[in-house]
Amino acid sequence: MQHDNTIQEDLVLQARNGDPNARAGLYRLYVKAMYNTCIRITGSKTAAEDALQDAFIYAFEHLGDIKNPAAFGGWLRKIVVGKAIRTGKTAFTWDELDDAHHHRPAEEEPDWWTGISMEAVHEAIKTLPDGCRQVFSLYVFEDFGHKEIADSMGISESTSKSQYQRARKLLRERLTKKIVQHG
Repeated sequence: MQHDNTIQEDLVLQARNGDPNARAGLYRLYVKAMYNTCIRITGSKTAAEDALQDAFIYAFEHLGDIKNPAAFGGWLRKIVVGKAIRTGKTAFTWDELDDAHHHRPAEEEPDWWTGISMEAVHEAIKTLPDGCRQVFSLYVFEDFGHKEIADSMGISESTSKSQYQRARKLLRERLTKKIVQHG
């Protein structure tokens, strides 16, 4: 593992000096994971590709800003998430939900999800309404808090919470329906 970090640090330093092969190497190392982040947030192949391209261009233009080359992956992820949020924000409107909805205590949920493949979960996430999908993805996959989501997306914290709750409800409905259909 230490060897991989050294290779990555070397690539970052070479890319910082303008080496196109090093930039291509960094791109190959990170493109799949960063694309998956973009697609979860934007929900659109075209928007994800646009956000990803913008993020890599920005990252390569600002390589001089990164103090620790070993931190490249986390630094790039922040750029990618920001670009995906901005791209996704222009593509949809928010569904405001009743504020009382997100204040309800979480219900005890039986293990209804056992036996559901991750592929089915990811496919169901793609079908969520835009706002729900974006908040859910940021909260679950990117480990953002509701305040951070609200600040980065220009929405209220209560909207973030209600979108998250709505996403959970819709996912449960869609996935349990799928189990019944195939079970």
